[in-house]
Amino acid sequence: MIMGVMQARMSSSRLPGKVLADVAGVPMLGRQVERLRRSRRLDELVLATSDQASDDALADYAAGLDLTVVRGPLDDVLGRFVLALDAYPEAASVVRMTADCPLTDWRVLDELIDLYRATGADYANNTATRTFPHGLDVEVMKASVLRLAAREATSAYDREHVTPFIYNSEGRFRTQVLTRDPSLAHLRWTVDLPADLDFVRHVYGALHAGDPDFGTAEIAALDWNSSTAG
Repeated sequence: MIMGVMQARMSSSRLPGKVLADVAGVPMLGRQVERLRRSRRLDELVLATSDQASDDALADYAAGLDLTVVRGPLDDVLGRFVLALDAYPEAASVVRMTADCPLTDWRVLDELIDLYRATGADYANNTATRTFPHGLDVEVMKASVLRLAAREATSAYDREHVTPFIYNSEGRFRTQVLTRDPSLAHLRWTVDLPADLDFVRHVYGALHAGDPDFGTAEIAALDWNSSTAG
């Protein structure tokens, strides 16, 4: 079983409430869930948010999308991922995503999972060598490796960012990196700032009505200076 876990919170310092911001008439999180549910590899999709009152509305919205919701410490995101594993103890692998990437391409996600499976890796990502746009980031790891990280990681940074303990443990885990050619590393498709949200809304306005399953190539081909949109 492969479980996808999206981490999210409403208390972003740069753009508070962004994960529920409107994108073509639907909260941004809902748009991302639409895209992720096209994956042919994910068996479950979970939202991991905080136990703070500020995230009550987020948890309620996610539950309305029939997502499993787990809630834990605001800053111990790694601990929240373990709660997701506890909810699905049969999960053998975990895919980590953030909920501020509503242009996620399920094809990239599935390609990374296929690489991870074919090579027998403990951990795989598409970020260590950056060739995908910022906002198409994805990581997949064995559930046992994630639990090991949760037991041994002690720094606040490692707990907040989930996977640094794994990818910084040189030689301890078998890792793989997915790349693409040509590189689109100069593009920014994640949502941290108001300009990023404007770009995402532009993309949905231009593409969604004609093809709700638009992908990376279609976004990159838009007549928009996406390399400087954020």
